[in-house]
Amino acid sequence: MGAGREASISLDGVRDKNVMQLKKLNTALFPVRYNDKYYADAIASGDFTKLAYYNDICVGSIACRLEKKEGGAIRVYIMTLGVLAPYRGLGVGTRLLNHVLDLCIRQNISEIYLHVQTNNEDAINFYKKFEFEITDTIQNYYTNISPPDCYVLTKFVSQP
Repeated sequence: MGAGREASISLDGVRDKNVMQLKKLNTALFPVRYNDKYYADAIASGDFTKLAYYNDICVGSIACRLEKKEGGAIRVYIMTLGVLAPYRGLGVGTRLLNHVLDLCIRQNISEIYLHVQTNNEDAINFYKKFEFEITDTIQNYYTNISPPDCYVLTKFVSQP
């Protein structure tokens, strides 16, 4: 495969007409069921939420919410980022996260953060490769999954 594989990954926006793709992926990827507000926030974020296709097969997604901080600055919250197991390690998650990080730079957004279950070492290591740091631990953040605790991972995006 080698050098040509990056060309086979494409991203597409999430809209009302294809939001079912995101719902199907989330059902397969995550132990949590997401409510209507999650999907409304994902669609409202525009380019910050994307579906990823590998050779035209929908295999992953990133869904973000834009939040206003005190003082009016915008920060990005990554609600979910996931790739179906057979397609991990092929650069799909990297492509999704780099897309959002590039948008943050272009739109002058300096903070991006997420929650991750404390035992999800693969996710923690993935985000650390992109210079995210553990900035907090929240006890009993999750309900109905074990462990219920999460880390808050934050990256401050430096502007060029």
